[in-house]
Amino acid sequence: MDLLNQTFYGNTLTDWLTALGVAVAVWIVLAFVRGWVTQRFQKLAEKTSTRIDDGIADLVSRTRGFFLLLVGLYAGSRFVTLGGSALQATRIVLVLGITLQAALWAQRAVQLSIEELIRKRDSDPSTATTLRGVSLLLRVAIWSVALLLALDNLGFEVTTLVASLGIGGIAVALAVQNILGDLFSSLSIVLDKPFVIGDFVVVGDMMGTIEHIGLKTTRVRSLSGEQLVFGNSDLLSSRLRNFKRMQERRILFSFGVVYATPQDKLEQIPRIVREIVESQPEVRFDRAHFKQFGASSLDFEVVYYVLRPDYNVFMDVQQAINLALFERFTQLGIEFAFPTQTVHVESMPGSTPRP
Repeated sequence: MDLLNQTFYGNTLTDWLTALGVAVAVWIVLAFVRGWVTQRFQKLAEKTSTRIDDGIADLVSRTRGFFLLLVGLYAGSRFVTLGGSALQATRIVLVLGITLQAALWAQRAVQLSIEELIRKRDSDPSTATTLRGVSLLLRVAIWSVALLLALDNLGFEVTTLVASLGIGGIAVALAVQNILGDLFSSLSIVLDKPFVIGDFVVVGDMMGTIEHIGLKTTRVRSLSGEQLVFGNSDLLSSRLRNFKRMQERRILFSFGVVYATPQDKLEQIPRIVREIVESQPEVRFDRAHFKQFGASSLDFEVVYYVLRPDYNVFMDVQQAINLALFERFTQLGIEFAFPTQTVHVESMPGSTPRP
């Protein structure tokens, strides 16, 4: 019993044993709680379709043993009297452990979020690469903040360092602002998805199929075969037409007949056109009108919709309409007009007409 009452470093052996017992007990309880919470959320994940419980179970299971041990030691240290330097060292070690564990949790949360985003959006390889690049940048930011917090708790003056990094960061940002602009534009493309690989787009007077979406550039395969390379920021700032997202195609076409066409046949033409258009599959007729008196023709205008966006389907429909119009007009004796000029020659007063 005298041994238990002996003093070591300002505390009796009983105090030290009590502190050790508390530390071990807290460590065991925390380890049990970690395992119990992990199992509960894993069982819950099996019964639900949401991925949130899977993520929580994953994060809890990644709580490191050293962190639990540090918490236990800190709890035990409350049962003994420590000197100023020892107490300060204990607090620093605890804060460093919390900082490290928080960084590990944040890194894993970012990784899980990126993986879930890729899975939900059925991302292509290029999009997945972009998201993983963003994940890398976020992890670098997390560990940079953790390092600064650790240095600050160790007594280093980080204010000057942060200010220097801020000035240097501004200089670097100005130097690589185009690259950063393309990088964030790439992230915008991935998240907002104005287009994906395989979409047919028109940008200004250039057009083609999206072939690759990278961190800095997007590559488009043109109709003539060459590859067009666009900066991501330039591409987003342009007016882009995405024909792959078209649900139906509106078609407007015109034709003219000769001025010598009788009125009764002119009145039949809109009805004939309507019958021909409505006989085509996957087509919705809109209108057909005698539009105007042209320079050398009586002009008609027709509008209809092809219910599929495929360009080949549209051309097949238009070809069938043209052939049917030609056949019906031939049967009715209606002539298509073409640019002509009629010259009327009159004799001058007093002149003798030639034989």
